[in-house]
Amino acid sequence: MEGVLLLNKPAGMTSHDCVAKMRRLAKTKKVGHTGTLDPDVTGVLPICLGRATKIVEYLTAATKTYEAEITIGYSTTTEDASGEVVERKSVESPITKLMVEDVLRSMVGTIEQVPPMYSAVKVNGKKLYEYARAGIEIDRPARLITINELVLLGDVIQKDGLVTFRFRVTCSKGTYVRTLAVMIGERLGFPAHMSHLIRTKSGNFHLSECFTFEQIEEAVEKNELQKYLLPIGNALNNLPKLLIHDTLAEKVKNGAVLELPTQFHDIEAGSPITIFNEEHQCLAIYSKHPTKSHLMKPIKVLYNEA
Repeated sequence: MEGVLLLNKPAGMTSHDCVAKMRRLAKTKKVGHTGTLDPDVTGVLPICLGRATKIVEYLTAATKTYEAEITIGYSTTTEDASGEVVERKSVESPITKLMVEDVLRSMVGTIEQVPPMYSAVKVNGKKLYEYARAGIEIDRPARLITINELVLLGDVIQKDGLVTFRFRVTCSKGTYVRTLAVMIGERLGFPAHMSHLIRTKSGNFHLSECFTFEQIEEAVEKNELQKYLLPIGNALNNLPKLLIHDTLAEKVKNGAVLELPTQFHDIEAGSPITIFNEEHQCLAIYSKHPTKSHLMKPIKVLYNEA
């Protein structure tokens, strides 16, 4: 059993919970996820099984897309709907669609973001949420994030002193969308929090390709789980690809340093290249040699049996 399972993560489960459940369903210990989602968040969570756990780092996408709902009028400890209320400020004057769109436009590009206290970011060797649970708030260094797209979805709804609206964001790895919601609220002059979030895309993987646990459990009962798994080579199809003959394949399986083909001479040292045999099986991931530009060396050997 090996490959990448595109899970539509349900609400109420941590990413670790999802991995544990897949270990039970697939009856294998070799399971790993490719990017944490908070328990309340749903959507795209690629999970690697068997030999595919070797490629987790290449599936932790540089960009992700989310659809979120923001509620303006009060903030929470966790910056989402699960936290305790920190501050309230009733929205009495209108917040128009034009005002919201102006704020969203102003945040596109490279901006600074301070990670939330309830996060896994480490400060002085300790995760921020550990400080938060102990009632300790500490200074967190701001980090640069990139917002590629930030657009309003639908109408701005104002009722009972609260304002809600939905937005879509495509952003760099390490962006906290709940903190983004708080930042949007601040720019509009009010406390705010993220009231709903779904990840619709992670790298090349889209929500429409994902399976629910109900579908996966049904596949297990029918002994058809392997059909739901994306082959390792398919999961890596966004990387440069080199097709080799069977004689060279044996050297690749043994982790040999090879001549760098002409078509890859211009790539940067360390950039990954996937190596496929004549059966279109991804044997390894190589990269341009850091000091010998005419050679390439293995980063990950995926199939090394004789």
